[in-house]
Amino acid sequence: MSGPAKFDWGMRVRATTDLVNDGSYPERADEELLVKTGDTGEIVNVGMHVETETPVYLVEFSPQLIIGCLEDEIEPV
Repeated sequence: MSGPAKFDWGMRVRATTDLVNDGSYPERADEELLVKTGDTGEIVNVGMHVETETPVYLVEFSPQLIIGCLEDEIEPV
C-alpha cells in the first residue's frame, strides 16, 4: 500500500494486530509482545518510508512506548 497518509497527527487509534519487538527495542526480547490487539494510542508523527513511499505512523501507546506502525496495523478509535 503506497500513497498519501490516510491518518493524521493527534488521531486516536487502536492496534488491529499484536505488535511485537522487531529489534527496534534492544532492551526488550526479540518478538516480545509490545502492544496487544485493541490497545489504543495517539499518532504523534507521520512519516514516509522513502523506498516504498508507504506512510509510517509513530503511535504513542504509553509515554515510554512509541511504535512505528503501518496503516494495516492501526485503525481510528
